[in-house]
Amino acid sequence: MSAPDERAVPNESNGPAADVAAMPAEFGLWMAVFVVVASMVGVGVLTTSGYTMYLVGSNAWMLALWTLGGVIAICGALTLAELSAALPRTGGDYVYLYEAYGPLAAFMSGWVSFLMGFSGPCASAARGAAKYVLAPMELTSDRAILAERGLATLAILIFAAIHLSGRRRTSLVQGWITGVKVGVLLVLIVAGLAVGWPNTANLDDAKAVDLGLAKTMLASLVFIYYAYTGWNGASYLAGEIREPQKVLPRAILYGTGIVTLLYLAVNLVYALALSAGDVKAIVESPANTQGLDAVAPIAEIATRKLFGSRWSNPLSVAIGLMMLSSLSVYLLLGPRVIYAMAKAGQFPAAAGRLIPGVETPGVATLCQVAVTLVLLWSASLAGILVYASVGLSLFSLLAMSSIFVLRAKRPDLPRPFRTPGYPATPALYLVLTGTLLVAAFVNSGSQKESLIALGSMLLGIPVYYLTPSARRARGAA
Repeated sequence: MSAPDERAVPNESNGPAADVAAMPAEFGLWMAVFVVVASMVGVGVLTTSGYTMYLVGSNAWMLALWTLGGVIAICGALTLAELSAALPRTGGDYVYLYEAYGPLAAFMSGWVSFLMGFSGPCASAARGAAKYVLAPMELTSDRAILAERGLATLAILIFAAIHLSGRRRTSLVQGWITGVKVGVLLVLIVAGLAVGWPNTANLDDAKAVDLGLAKTMLASLVFIYYAYTGWNGASYLAGEIREPQKVLPRAILYGTGIVTLLYLAVNLVYALALSAGDVKAIVESPANTQGLDAVAPIAEIATRKLFGSRWSNPLSVAIGLMMLSSLSVYLLLGPRVIYAMAKAGQFPAAAGRLIPGVETPGVATLCQVAVTLVLLWSASLAGILVYASVGLSLFSLLAMSSIFVLRAKRPDLPRPFRTPGYPATPALYLVLTGTLLVAAFVNSGSQKESLIALGSMLLGIPVYYLTPSARRARGAA
């Protein structure tokens, strides 16, 4: 079997052969690195640390869990680097699953990306950004929720319009706001370590691990896993990147390494600013009406403790604005999956059309925006994070497992990058991710959202059999 065109997306008639050269290859290495960094750094590290600090009741264990999360991400990134170099096509996981498992698995991956993988992160990034921007105003609970959702909606619409206007503007905006994001984080890290270093006693609070704490740590790792997702971001733009077989592996590994170091440093600042007891007091305060979401703006809480409100208020606004980098990149990548599905006959054909002149996926972007707004206005921030994390972990597990299938099924594929430590590296990723997935369903605090996520995924099966691709396949049989 001859190797398929390297810019192709799956087509129902002959596998990965649909030409997508209409989407120009205009992005380079640093744009790809920016996409990885922007995909990863966002609402996760700026909210989920508060949840984890409260749930495990220990800064030491919180930092250990973030380190483990980095190990999982690096194993996944090394696996993805091989897949993306072998199959450098627009669509990301959708492409790998099509090649390894066929059209149903690919459709389910795209379906999950549409409903959870990008819509959930879009909604949570927009909501998290609004929460930080509005934090200095100290609005009452009901007003805060309405204001956050309204501001988040405006941000979603603005960035959707930017991405529809053309790649050059997208590249410029994404590069600048990702640079600002990294800059703000570096300021937070350097200033936080300088001021908070006398509080190293906050780090010496590890408790003995019993069965109950072990279960809680696994459940907390679900939030951390969400924060590390995004290392596959650049693969969704593969067909639009120059020299993708060379550039993609480097971008994925550079971006993941940078983010892992940033995450550990930021969480160290949180731990130096706040003891586990401080976080517990906030959540369990009689005046708290937000539940666990009271510690969602953990960076603002930590900076207020370290620097006072004079500095924490402007820094909170800056953090909120920098989170728009994540929103921007999710709104850029998500429609590419919908576009790939439409080209494969697995989504309405209109979503596979490009806007003349700028060649951007207009209908696909509007579809992504619509689902994002539904999630934004119907769920809490913590609920969105769990909902998205379950779908992301399940299909990331399935997509990364395709490395084993493709090595056996498609030995002819060019592999300019091979995963170091194969097969142990991808196997470790699969085992750890599978364990987290089980933990999400077992833990009572996340069961509801996990079951809703599972129901949303299963709904995709009957939807698949209504698609033109499935109907034609049945007719041919």
